[in-house]
Amino acid sequence: MQGEERPGPRLDGLFLRRFLRLQTVLFPGWPSPSALMFLTLLCVALLEQLVIYQVGIIPSQYYEVLGNKDFSGFKTLTAVALTLIVVNSTLKSFDQFICNMMYVSWRKSLTEYLHSCYFQGQVYYSLHMLREDIDNPDQRISQDVERFCRQLSSMASKLIISPFTLAYYTYQCFHSTGWLGPVSIFGYFIIGTIINKILMSPIVAKLVQQEKLEGDFRFKHMQIRVNAEPAAFYRAGRVEHMRTDRRLQSLLQTQRELIGKELWLYIGINTFDYLGSILSYVAIAIPIFSGVYGDLSPSELSALVSKNAFVSIYLIGCFSQLIDLSRSVTDVAGYTHRIGELQETLLSLGRKKSGNHSEARASWDLDSTHSGEDPLPRDTAFLLERVTLSVPSSGKLLIKDLSLRISQGDSVMIVGNTGTGKTSLLRVLGGLWESTQGSIKMLTCFGPQGVVFLPQQPFFTDGSLREQVIYPLKEIYPVSGSADDDRIVRFLELAGLV
Repeated sequence: MQGEERPGPRLDGLFLRRFLRLQTVLFPGWPSPSALMFLTLLCVALLEQLVIYQVGIIPSQYYEVLGNKDFSGFKTLTAVALTLIVVNSTLKSFDQFICNMMYVSWRKSLTEYLHSCYFQGQVYYSLHMLREDIDNPDQRISQDVERFCRQLSSMASKLIISPFTLAYYTYQCFHSTGWLGPVSIFGYFIIGTIINKILMSPIVAKLVQQEKLEGDFRFKHMQIRVNAEPAAFYRAGRVEHMRTDRRLQSLLQTQRELIGKELWLYIGINTFDYLGSILSYVAIAIPIFSGVYGDLSPSELSALVSKNAFVSIYLIGCFSQLIDLSRSVTDVAGYTHRIGELQETLLSLGRKKSGNHSEARASWDLDSTHSGEDPLPRDTAFLLERVTLSVPSSGKLLIKDLSLRISQGDSVMIVGNTGTGKTSLLRVLGGLWESTQGSIKMLTCFGPQGVVFLPQQPFFTDGSLREQVIYPLKEIYPVSGSADDDRIVRFLELAGLV
């Protein structure tokens, strides 16, 4: 319901439902381009991790060959190290390349999906004119979708490889340090996750509020750009300056509050990053001081410590990466709520339009049948029977029990004071509003051979002069050559525009 107080956005079940619903748009089926790229990314990331492990244990091998003064082994190891580094760099580059391509593919899929819902029927009109609960739909479709897809693509590689790396390095850590290493590292991660969850929840709501205020601030500048001449006639520069600055101050205050909340999150993230580096050596030190490796020479012990340190540090690094993603997760959660809320509203409006399909069809079909006994003349354009009309947002009664027939060639003047329903009657005839009661039928087609509605405020779209003149019929009547151009020029001359 409009006007109801809704709970703030959070990392909760609603976020999960909205996120999964968006995933069905990003991954529409198999084999979609997004699914193929995701599978390719998984293969590249797995191969990259195998190479990283080989690179990671090279220092321990250097300890051994240098400790034994093995020059031949040193040259071979160096050649292998250089090869692995080149391979690893190439795989990392392909990893980033695939993530960027996924970003483009996801943005295309999600934006086109929202466009299909947005431009279905008159949904875009209902969203802007009859709904007040969805702020800045244009920002959500353009900016929020772009940021959502970019953040998600930057996280994709780390998220899909995490289960594999955690399982593999947990096994390696257990093999090196016993049960104490993996248990202490998993406990460290669980504590870090709980703390970050507590710190992240208020940031999500504040991020959503910031994006709303960003949209309001941008809209104010767009409003001035579109209405620059009327504002100048009113000498309204000072007033608009004050109002624009007021929106800026509200936005900046919210950003300051967001930065303050993020400070504690960053403290938590950085603390756990540095604690992880110490924890790895503590886990290795216990078996060393307990005498497990007492029979090893110093060079062998150095090699073992280096290898075990890499395994433990990398396992901790995997967990630290997930904790470091906390800021990105809050961004994704905020954009998920804003895009998901828009998606739900668009689908709701679309279903509402579909539910009224029979009334809409009666309004727009070339149907000359009539509930009365006498057949209607073929030149009848509109037939209204006992129509009652109210303002959708407030329910204010405008028209009651109106019956009217409009035929070809009729000149009809509707007079009345401001706010009595003159334009509202045209909105109903045009299918933008629904009547409260009664029957409305449009018994001709839309276009040059039937009915064209001219809005009170002129609308100039992008395109050529020809497209402006025949707007919005470019797609309905394809370009047919110079004959149509001659007709356009003739009509422009008749209208005194040439």
